[in-house]
Amino acid sequence: MGKKRVMVPAKDLDLSTVKYEHEVIKAPHLMGLMLKLFVRMVEAPVLGSLIMSFLKKQNKMVEMLQNTVIPEAPMFKPEFPPQDAEPSVVIVDEERKPEDRAELALKCLPHYDPASCWSGDSLPSFRYWKIRDYAYAYRSKLVTPSMVAEKIISVIEDCNYHKPPTPLLISFDAEDIRKQAAASTRRFEEGNQLSILDGIFMAIKDDIDCYPHPSKGATTWMHEVRSVEKDAVCVSRLRSCGVILVGKANMHELGMGTTGNNPNYGTTRNPHAVERYTGGSSSGPAAIVASGLCSAALGTDGGGSVRIPSSLCGVVGLKTTYGRTSMEGSICDAGTVEIIGPIASTVEDVILVYAAILGSSPDNRICLRPPPPCFPDLSSLENANTLGSLRLGKYTEWFNDVHSTDISDICEDVLKLLSKSHGCETIEIVIPELHEMRTAHVVSIGSETQCSLNPDCEDGKGVKLTYDTRISMALFRSFTASDYIAAQCLRRRIMHHHMEIFKKVDVIVTPTTGMTAPKIPSSALKDGETDMQVTAYLMRFIIAGNLLGLPAITVPVSSALFSP
Repeated sequence: MGKKRVMVPAKDLDLSTVKYEHEVIKAPHLMGLMLKLFVRMVEAPVLGSLIMSFLKKQNKMVEMLQNTVIPEAPMFKPEFPPQDAEPSVVIVDEERKPEDRAELALKCLPHYDPASCWSGDSLPSFRYWKIRDYAYAYRSKLVTPSMVAEKIISVIEDCNYHKPPTPLLISFDAEDIRKQAAASTRRFEEGNQLSILDGIFMAIKDDIDCYPHPSKGATTWMHEVRSVEKDAVCVSRLRSCGVILVGKANMHELGMGTTGNNPNYGTTRNPHAVERYTGGSSSGPAAIVASGLCSAALGTDGGGSVRIPSSLCGVVGLKTTYGRTSMEGSICDAGTVEIIGPIASTVEDVILVYAAILGSSPDNRICLRPPPPCFPDLSSLENANTLGSLRLGKYTEWFNDVHSTDISDICEDVLKLLSKSHGCETIEIVIPELHEMRTAHVVSIGSETQCSLNPDCEDGKGVKLTYDTRISMALFRSFTASDYIAAQCLRRRIMHHHMEIFKKVDVIVTPTTGMTAPKIPSSALKDGETDMQVTAYLMRFIIAGNLLGLPAITVPVSSALFSP
């Protein structure tokens, strides 16, 4: 019998009594035969329940969910207090057409100087082409969307012959890309381009509908039980702006992993080091942007799935506020932690894509009552200097809890640079109950995933999932209704802690992940692997954005920034 624990109300918690605890996940790292054997064991009727009960006790989940009195009422979706207007932003009406919103966002960006990229009529040497680079090249007739399409098609087709293979896309149709590119090329020839995004190439994660491609969620069977009749709402908005959609990007199966490992279609490799993982679950979207093939991509993020691969691949990933973008037309459209968000090589490009896809669903406008969306006004030096007024919250013990101090040292250098160059103030904060937050998140996303997939699993599809996904599903099946309610009580409690913190600071700053890109074990390619210690490091700083619905962004930093 567990000892009863009673939590004090969140509003009465004395922060001086909070002590940071390093997260230690107690679970085996398994591959190959041992992985298969473990799956057989956890799926056995009696033995599986005993194993999951033991693992949950070892990781203090039973103590938290079943032996603790939580005084707060449940919060089943993120609930935010009214937000004060921010300085130096431009309010946008989400009812406007996507192409109009993209043009408004364009006006908020700093002046674009083509001379910094082009010399005469020559094309620049390799670098990440930003969206405005493509727009200038198209308008100046230096290149056409059709010319770019042929280059991209050639590279994607060659990926199948790389050693090792680098599967970026699960579904790809060269002729469809050519048709889209030809239509965009004609619009530029006639001077009728649709928006700043016309002719921009983007990939769509395989759990977001992009007609006529199937949405498999990187499984071998999802397309058999779920047909795609039209674009997801976010994809439709991009298409109306003239975006050229190259296909469905690879991912960790059903989004249930942080590495991007996928035995079904091959594991996407990190473009900067092919022996390492991209991170997941939006592995393909991050890799295709990091490789320079596409300016941007769409991913989904229920537990860092946009931010983790963006961080490990050195690009920008935005986890939008919960409900700010419509989930209609995605496989994971019924949860309370998941969003669709953009990945791009620069913050500017993320802003432009975000402008096109934003817009709450009718249901969320009623129940969440979100404030009007806005863009930062970076068009003038005076507005750009408002960065100096930001108060940056740093929980030092948490910030430094990383696999290698190289990570925290470089991130600390960034804070010093922001202070020196822009006058930003770093304020020490304490974030209580981080273990409780992680527990509430895994129960929430796990229960919602189990509810969504249960009909198909009961119909025999569960055994067709990869081994690591089956282990996750076994854990999710062990959660009870009371566990889910307890998690939602914790969600309200943790929301209170964060809203109190945001009275003192504007942003909470952390490394995105607690480790750099892990190496891919060769023995994990055929059947996958489960390594919860790696997952814990990759998700260390991720959870608040999902459980509480807060916006979060990852931007690449490098020691090169601080070289003399």
